[in-house]
Amino acid sequence: MRKPADKAQVDAELRRVVELRHPEPHSVLGIHPDGDGVVIRAFRPDAVAIHVLPEFGGRVPMTHRQDGVFEARVNGRDKTFGYLLEVEYPGKRVFTLRDSYSFLPTLGEMDLYYAGEGRHERLWERMGAHLIHHNGTRGVSFAVWAPTAAGVSVVGDFNSWDGRLHSMRRMGASGIWELFVPEVGEGARYKFEIRPGQGGPRVLKSDPFAFRAEVPPATASVVHDLGRYGWGDGAWLESRTQKSDVAHQPWSVYEVHLGSWRRVVEDGDRPMTYRELAPALAEYVKHMGFTHVELLPVSEHPYGGSWGYQVSGYYAPTARFGHPDDFRFMVDHLHQEGIGVIVDWVPGHFPRDAHALGEFDGTALYEHADPRKGAQPDWGTLVFNFGRNEVRNFLIANALFWIEEYHIDGLRVDAVASMLYLDYSRKQGEWIPNRWGGRENEEAIQFLRELNDTVRRKHPGVVVIAEESTAWPKVSSPVSEGGLGFHFKWNMGWMHDTLSYFSKDPIYRQYHHNQLTFGLLYAFSEHFMLPLSHDEVVHGKGSLYGRMPGDPWQKRANLRSLFAWMWAHPGKKLLFMGGEFGQPAEWNHDKSLDWHLTQDPGHQGIQRLVARLNRIYKELPALYDADSEPVGFQWLQPDSASSNVLAFVRRSRQPGRHVVCVANLSPTVREKYRVGFPLQTNYVEVLNSDAGEYGGSNTGNMGQLHTEATGWDGQPASALLTLPPLSVLWFTPG
Repeated sequence: MRKPADKAQVDAELRRVVELRHPEPHSVLGIHPDGDGVVIRAFRPDAVAIHVLPEFGGRVPMTHRQDGVFEARVNGRDKTFGYLLEVEYPGKRVFTLRDSYSFLPTLGEMDLYYAGEGRHERLWERMGAHLIHHNGTRGVSFAVWAPTAAGVSVVGDFNSWDGRLHSMRRMGASGIWELFVPEVGEGARYKFEIRPGQGGPRVLKSDPFAFRAEVPPATASVVHDLGRYGWGDGAWLESRTQKSDVAHQPWSVYEVHLGSWRRVVEDGDRPMTYRELAPALAEYVKHMGFTHVELLPVSEHPYGGSWGYQVSGYYAPTARFGHPDDFRFMVDHLHQEGIGVIVDWVPGHFPRDAHALGEFDGTALYEHADPRKGAQPDWGTLVFNFGRNEVRNFLIANALFWIEEYHIDGLRVDAVASMLYLDYSRKQGEWIPNRWGGRENEEAIQFLRELNDTVRRKHPGVVVIAEESTAWPKVSSPVSEGGLGFHFKWNMGWMHDTLSYFSKDPIYRQYHHNQLTFGLLYAFSEHFMLPLSHDEVVHGKGSLYGRMPGDPWQKRANLRSLFAWMWAHPGKKLLFMGGEFGQPAEWNHDKSLDWHLTQDPGHQGIQRLVARLNRIYKELPALYDADSEPVGFQWLQPDSASSNVLAFVRRSRQPGRHVVCVANLSPTVREKYRVGFPLQTNYVEVLNSDAGEYGGSNTGNMGQLHTEATGWDGQPASALLTLPPLSVLWFTPG
């Protein structure tokens, strides 16, 4: 016969349970062999009476032992057994339930080992809240990382948000707390109630791994079954893998803020839902010819005015626009219409909101404790501690989560420069040098390399794009070659110089000619993407249209020239919504785009041009397949500053295929202007940004010309062209 448990020792253990500071409440609650039978204990502080209902029948009364702890003995049983608890509360309210403390852990040793090592690539399948069948019972397994907490409870709709009822158990030295709660279902709201190890008040935290969240400003996490959605985009995913050589593919990206792209004015001026957006966005993007959409961050965030860049729920699509499966539907629909989906991803910093990641277990857990490393002064946010295995694992698993669970085709990583440099936006004395005395953040560099290597290894065809604004070398080179491993880097220098040039009155442009030529000195040092993003149409900068000089006709002509210049320039393309039809107003995240302008012939012409640019771009490999190679570009006239003319050739990796681009960025028509061509043959004017259909003066070269055997611009042939005012022309042999 087993020796009965020592009463004083059990009383001490139960005292810790009652005080909610027991790291392993299962060791004393639930069912345990004891003497010649078993003992069953339950902690239900407000109960009047509790009865045990054993699986073999009967009804065993429990006695109140101390402070809400009830106990019953069943003698003559040498093994544990299943049972229910019948709990009576004041007012004769009776509930029959299964006891969480009668279930074994839902996490295995290997899960804990790989999580501690920071190498659990599918960590989201074990952490957070999961609907499962456990020992024949349906319910939710909860798991959360809080290594310094004295105690953790899961609270929610299922227990009246009472932290006394579902204390979790700590899984050894892993710092992970776990509990299976029977009979909790889809849609239940919950949080984790954490009791800091160093004392202080209990805190309520949203689940860092929650797959669904309440609609802000509410902050609870919501139980969601990831496995319910039936995808229909298999053909797209297979094609994506086959096109994994992304540097040689056409990428024309339409950047979208879901809350303001198109609002439902007749229904209270509300944002469209994911399901409403799916057909509308797909139809428009397909009509405009973009290859991809890039969504400003879709992860849950507390403040809409951050546009999603201050994330509180890294594993949950924002509930502002619907259910997670509705977001899946939108991605699925876009894929089935042949449109890729990129999302902005923010691993560099997170907000200080009390319900989110900051001081999660009462200590600096996800962030650095020292504000010189753990605080981001620009945005008032906290910086991830990339040197901690569990934090790196949280983020890398999150990247894989969006790719695997939501079929995302690319991640644009926000604010990479803020991660790379320890002194980013910090004054002397406000940052800590690395071990060599330098400013490089070695932990963040290692994290980015691990991230990019992992995505490349597991998901060929998926891209990771760096918004990186400095001269850091080899951002888009493989890690094996000493690079950071990104697929593309935003070309911020090109963006600043180009917008600066086009904003100048043409009379002064000759003095800024180098702003359009300088970028070609480094254009092939990285795999670049040319961004005209949301950042260029906010904070008083005005719109792209508004930054163009001149009267309305000239503004439109300049904007058309900017786009035609950009689409011919080496580098993948990205344009923020509204720019494609020349919206004059600065972007407002609380308002719909000014779609009525697309009925105006001038703005409609800009829109037609962008659609035409996208179609020709995809048809002509010379415009994309050698973007990052010097062989893909040759200047014809880089020095015609006084006439505001530039000309170059884009060449394909396929022999003989090329495009000649000629820009006249003055308001003067230039007749019989000679430009060199690679071949003596017929050329077709495949694009004229001044064409009447785009709102221009319809000046040009009648669509076709024949070059003559007069060498010019270092080429064997040339032609006398008519250059329309404020225009860009493209020519191809044919």
